Amino acid sequence: MIYENILKKYHAGEKQLAYLIDPDKTKITDLNTISQLIREVTPDLILVGGSLVSCNIKAFIHKLKEKITTPVILFPGSILQFSDSADGLLFLSLLSGRNPELLIGQHVAAAPLIKQSGMEVMATGYILIESGRTTSVGYMSNTLPIPSNKSDIVAATAIAGEMLGMKLIYLEAGSGALEPVPTSVITDVKAQLNIPLIVGGGLNTASKVEAACQAGADIIVVGNALEKDPSLLKEFHTIVKSF
Repeated sequence: MIYENILKKYHAGEKQLAYLIDPDKTKITDLNTISQLIREVTPDLILVGGSLVSCNIKAFIHKLKEKITTPVILFPGSILQFSDSADGLLFLSLLSGRNPELLIGQHVAAAPLIKQSGMEVMATGYILIESGRTTSVGYMSNTLPIPSNKSDIVAATAIAGEMLGMKLIYLEAGSGALEPVPTSVITDVKAQLNIPLIVGGGLNTASKVEAACQAGADIIVVGNALEKDPSLLKEFHTIVKSF
């Protein structure tokens, strides 16, 4: 159902906004304010996850879902971040790296538990792009990002992901990235795909969000900037929905 809604908006040419919430950087006591904002702005998707999640993610998601109706989707940094309290899961395969654990290893270990949960699973080709500094995902995954000036390699990686049956392609600069994914890379990748393109990392200003939309991103992910100023969600939502 979640993916069907994503595809419906994608085929209609409607840009989508996803709000990424890192449980380790968000107190449960802050969820009242955040959920009120979500109800007012109504982003298309809520992603929950991070490179490190040391809190009780099941309790965190349960508390969040008590207050909102927007689908809550796991954006896991590892198998330890799985919780059957979510509505769906981005089943991430780190295509840009060569770490077998994040290409298939952890997926095999988690698959029986995920299947038993009955939650909606969306196979996602995850591609890390160099952003000007070492990011948490790069360090924790023990992989090198694709250089930001190698759009041909990024596009070829995205094409391979689609051919392997991925339902979504996610271009990621990383949380707190110095620079977002270059618009030229987004445009080159978008031209090669027939599935939705997600772009996140470093989209911390209105101009960067607008540029990513213009370049061809179908789903914009924002998170780090909202940890400092949640009210930016309204501005970002207005920009995304203007396309």
